[in-house]
Amino acid sequence: MSTMWEKLEQIDKRYQDLDEEMVKQEVITDPKKIQSLAQQRAGIANVVEKYREYKMTSKELEATKAMLGDGQDKDMMDLIKQEIDELTVHQGTILQELKVALLPKDPNDDKEIIMEIRAGTGGEEAGLFAGDLFRMYSRYAQAKSWGVEIISSSDAGAGGYKEIIFEINGRGAYSRFKYERGVHRVQRIPTTESSGRIHTSTVTVAVLPKAEEIDIDINPDDLRVDIYHSGGAGGQNVNKVATAVRLTYLPTGMVVICQDERSQLRNRQKAMDVLRSRLLDIERQKQEDAVTQDRRSQVGSAERAEKIRTYNFPQDRVTDHRYGLSFHNLPRILTGELDDIIEAVATNDQAKQLEEQMA
Repeated sequence: MSTMWEKLEQIDKRYQDLDEEMVKQEVITDPKKIQSLAQQRAGIANVVEKYREYKMTSKELEATKAMLGDGQDKDMMDLIKQEIDELTVHQGTILQELKVALLPKDPNDDKEIIMEIRAGTGGEEAGLFAGDLFRMYSRYAQAKSWGVEIISSSDAGAGGYKEIIFEINGRGAYSRFKYERGVHRVQRIPTTESSGRIHTSTVTVAVLPKAEEIDIDINPDDLRVDIYHSGGAGGQNVNKVATAVRLTYLPTGMVVICQDERSQLRNRQKAMDVLRSRLLDIERQKQEDAVTQDRRSQVGSAERAEKIRTYNFPQDRVTDHRYGLSFHNLPRILTGELDDIIEAVATNDQAKQLEEQMA
């Protein structure tokens, strides 16, 4: 088995080969070939840059250490030692970044996503918190300039939802939102609670990488498509044209409904997006199960029964249970300021992966 340094040398050599290949005349005149090579080069550029910086820092450190025995005066010796300390710290930082850069990349990280939020235990309060989470994720997505489109929803009243399914369209959305899947618990005093008792409710969040047709091939014979009139408030708001779509995937009995769009075609397209993404998620879970049971209990598993986070309103605290992390200023978090939480969980997840890789 090759060492990390042998692997880095191989990557550096591949980078040089790609540079040479991309300037060949037969490649320059072939747009598809040049695009393929450019993508390969971009995929390893960060690792190569870090590796070359590490080697340069190591050489500089060796040269600086060699100066210690040159009969320098005390002031110069102090400066040399200070430089050695700074270079040693920098070398360690680059080494850690290199280890993280070499971790296997999640193939879904660049994908857009479909999120499904469902009220769990807690009745009306669970529905209200489902609405809070939807608004939190929507604001976070909008701050990243990602689009948000509702696919289907079931209102619970007062701005809450029994269920809401929506798309977040933006390259790399999955790499951020994948840490949100699981059970979210809220502890607060409902506005309808006269005695001031704290209620505990739960909401489940599913995050599905948006599947393309090439990811999941669905046999038309395995689908039953039902078209019907979507619901409305009555009067002029009732949709007089049958546009709502219900897809049933016969091999599993999985049902997907979409009725938020005015166009039957658009509803069908969105329903197919959800179906493909759910089937892709099932395949991903099967692969994870086959690799290791331990990994399923960590960040990145898609276990619906896994409580990942508690939002405690009386204590103004959010606790992420996967790594025992606590954050304050809950109102700010609910406005969509999630980067601190996501970065902390991602960093701990990377550390966990490094431990597993070294073991």
